[in-house]
Amino acid sequence: MEPEKSIALRPKFEVESKNSVDKILEKAKQLKTELKADYQIKIIDEHLYFYFSKEKRKYYSPFLHLELEANEDKTTVKGLFGPEQLLWTLFMFLHFIIAGLFLVFAMMAYTHWSLKQSIVLDIVVISFMVVFWILLYFIARINREKGVPQMHELEDLMYKILE
Repeated sequence: MEPEKSIALRPKFEVESKNSVDKILEKAKQLKTELKADYQIKIIDEHLYFYFSKEKRKYYSPFLHLELEANEDKTTVKGLFGPEQLLWTLFMFLHFIIAGLFLVFAMMAYTHWSLKQSIVLDIVVISFMVVFWILLYFIARINREKGVPQMHELEDLMYKILE
């Protein structure tokens, strides 16, 4: 997978493994104890979550979520790279605030326009919201680019478990 070429902020992928779900989960449990100093691996049913240890974790560090689906002779693994949950929540909160302010001032601009009042302030605030939204997107892209080497580390760890 090449996350640096992906446009999505949370890249998704799908791979096949010839191993069964149980065998993959056993390897994950084994690696969980072996690599406890560098990684945190959470196993919940047929979902695996890979995180960096607190010592290696940065604010832009990604995590990897794997969902295992058993087929006849193979296992389909659906993966999702994402930012730290707290950071993602903050970005979503900021997006909703910006969208809310945009809508409020758009309605106010329409109201002022229909009443033939000045809409300069409304248009300025709407413009700032658009600029802030674009700025948030580029900040997220920069953070994801900083995390690409760690994404490759997590991907290598994933392939150790799937082999």
